[in-house]
Amino acid sequence: MDRQHLLRRLKDGGEFDLLVIGGGATGCGAALDAATRGLDVALVEKGDFSQGTSSKSTKLVHGGVRYLEKAILKLDREQFGLVREGLRERGYLLRNAPHLAHPIQLMTPVATWFQAAYIFAGLVLYDLLAGRLSLGRSRLVGRAKAKRLFPQLNLDGYVAAVIYYDGQFNDARMAVTLARTANAHGATCVNHVEVVELVKECNQVRGAVVRDTVTGETWTIRAKGVINATGPFADAIRRMDDPHAGDMLKVSSGIHILLDAKHTPPDMSLMIPSTEDGRVLFMIPWMGHVLFGTTDEPARVEHDPVPEEKDVDYLLRYASKYLRQPLTRDDVLAVWSGLRPLVFSPGKGSTQELARTHVLDVSASGLLTMTGGKWTSYRSMAEDAVDAACVRFGLCRGRKSATRTMRLLGSCGHVPGSWEELARREGIEPAVARSLYSLYGDEARRVLAVAREPGLMERIHPGHPYIGAEVAYAVRQEMAAHVADVLIRRLPLGLLDMIHAQEAAPVVAGIMARELGWDEARVNEEIESARALLASWFTGQPAGA
Repeated sequence: MDRQHLLRRLKDGGEFDLLVIGGGATGCGAALDAATRGLDVALVEKGDFSQGTSSKSTKLVHGGVRYLEKAILKLDREQFGLVREGLRERGYLLRNAPHLAHPIQLMTPVATWFQAAYIFAGLVLYDLLAGRLSLGRSRLVGRAKAKRLFPQLNLDGYVAAVIYYDGQFNDARMAVTLARTANAHGATCVNHVEVVELVKECNQVRGAVVRDTVTGETWTIRAKGVINATGPFADAIRRMDDPHAGDMLKVSSGIHILLDAKHTPPDMSLMIPSTEDGRVLFMIPWMGHVLFGTTDEPARVEHDPVPEEKDVDYLLRYASKYLRQPLTRDDVLAVWSGLRPLVFSPGKGSTQELARTHVLDVSASGLLTMTGGKWTSYRSMAEDAVDAACVRFGLCRGRKSATRTMRLLGSCGHVPGSWEELARREGIEPAVARSLYSLYGDEARRVLAVAREPGLMERIHPGHPYIGAEVAYAVRQEMAAHVADVLIRRLPLGLLDMIHAQEAAPVVAGIMARELGWDEARVNEEIESARALLASWFTGQPAGA
């Protein structure tokens, strides 16, 4: 369904049951949960779906190994509950979107046998807590076997390694898929629509005045209830409701760098459980490259934060320490920064000490805010938010959440390995078939139907398997409105190789121009905007600096 059709539905003047503000993980999950209960729900997102935090995660679907250690050592019930919830939700996410999520193995080298026993015991408990949703059994391997499994790893000074399982996914496409699945169930989820004012009747929030950031048009959306699911920006929306509302959140930044695939085996990741300053780092194969991060620094709330060079240097230093070859800035193909919304907890000084739990808040005027949490627990957060909305606004009439076992678009006929059949049947390159299947699942053939149109089977960049049909499909079916929407979120190119993404921008803009009727001035504006954004991330200099 294209964006213009959805905008018409959003403007028809009727009253929705719910208006969700925020198109990240939690907001899109809430829209899907509400729609599948039969509610008439609208969702608006100021930028693109998952443009903020939800497209800049470590790409892990996890219970949180480090939270388990804190739960045990500090007898912290909140942290323990967070791990149990994460492991349960990890299993649901991998089952409901198998084309976007899969298990991975992670290795942690250990310096002493005591450390090996300590970590291995914790991981056995981690596996047990996952129960029937476990992804595999953790194991302890000697130094020689660890070297065979991860030959790039520098194991000098280590006696063994521990291997465990977690999940990995494509976060940006997951958010878009949630929004599309919600729309398929009757929701009206639209990107690039900003809330500029909350509407109140009898001192109760009953909708919002919104603005289309593409055209500048404004109108009012009325709803029986409003859910604030804006992640790091939740406090700003709360102050639209009550200018005197205090902060609920602290925000931290996480920096990731992308490296060449040669730095890890294709089937093994590295987990560094504790750096000198207490951080956890991951080096993970992702989309034919290697992702390394993340940092954890206090930050200010801003759109599209620019990574700081000191954080890139920090990651390069640790990568060089654990790999057999030193890495420099020239080895970095991409770098980006995301913000984590952490629920404020008095007495905990650093962002690293704050649990990734979620909190539900309902203001006196009925604004329902769901914030905190992490990607893995998005479905549970959405269910809790809609449960509360049903009670607060008199909705649902006893209907329960159906999302625990709901397959998302692209996953209904998904069979692992079917990309090989797709390549044979359609006569396309295996690399292109594999990429299409990993991004679209059983909808890959719909993209290939578009590829039959002149010129759309061509790659948008010779070094990557993404084709022109994916750009057209992103506009027609996935609500892409800007070149950056395609290059960074519908396709992962902008997060994998920023120079190649900048080179591909004119090709993407040309296809979008034909789809959306852009003139030459708009095409040039879109190319420059996308290139400036990617350059600012890559160089650490804000656009225009």
